[in-house]
Amino acid sequence: MTLRIERSTKQETTLIRLIGRLGVEHLEELRTQIADSDLVPVLDLEEVDLIDVEGVRFLISLQKDGIDIRNASPYIREWMNRVRGNKP
Repeated sequence: MTLRIERSTKQETTLIRLIGRLGVEHLEELRTQIADSDLVPVLDLEEVDLIDVEGVRFLISLQKDGIDIRNASPYIREWMNRVRGNKP
C-alpha cells in the first residue's frame, strides 16, 4: 500500500496530511512524524482512500491521546466507532 505524508505548520499546529492508503506498515513512520512535531499535531485524512484495522486502532489511540483527526471519510469514522464499541 502507498501512503504519502505531508507536513505543514500553521499557527500553533503541525498539520500532517495523509494521502493514499494507510496500513500497518506506515504506522511507525506516522508515529515518528507525530513525535517529531514541536507543535500540536493534527491529522488530516481527507485523501485517505483505504485503511486497515490496525490503522483504525492507531487512529483511535491518537484520539485518546488528544490528537485531532480531521476530514475522515464516513466509512473510516463508522469503522472507528464500531471498533470502539459505539453505535454509528
